[in-house]
Amino acid sequence: MEKVVKAQLADAKGLDRSLTRLAHEILEKNRGVENLVLVGIRSRGMPLAQRLVQKIREIEGKEVPVGILDVSLYRDDFKYKQPQVRVTDIPFSIDNKNIVLVDDVLYTGRTVRSALNALMDYGRPARIQLAVLVDRGHRELPIKADFVGKNVPTSIGEEVQVRVKEIDGEDGIWLVES
Repeated sequence: MEKVVKAQLADAKGLDRSLTRLAHEILEKNRGVENLVLVGIRSRGMPLAQRLVQKIREIEGKEVPVGILDVSLYRDDFKYKQPQVRVTDIPFSIDNKNIVLVDDVLYTGRTVRSALNALMDYGRPARIQLAVLVDRGHRELPIKADFVGKNVPTSIGEEVQVRVKEIDGEDGIWLVES
């Protein structure tokens, strides 16, 4: 069934502007890039983290390590569906690092909880911060993002769809009926 688009919340330029602002906020809060790493949650958190690293490189002229985290086996709702496990790739130690966990949409908080559990299997970071492109509310767990591209109040019957070129062939954010 085709979902009905209620509104386009951002086009490609708007999405890029949000990422630029997020990169600046991350740098400001962390006082630069020392000890900083970004980890994108599969699927769309991954290209967003990679874009943030590129923007940080443009701003600071320094490289920030980036990893990819698959949280499929850490989900508390996988008893309802068979998880499709994909690769986690964190090619660096996270011990004593300041991690910025990156995801596209913050909704109930369950994906972030799963990501926190998964990260702890890789080491003991100094601090974990959360960056999301869209916070749509309706939390089921006490999770709050440190960096938010857009706050979009939604109803339960709505969904926020983030599309990125790397996965979907286009960039944008839409509000759709679920």
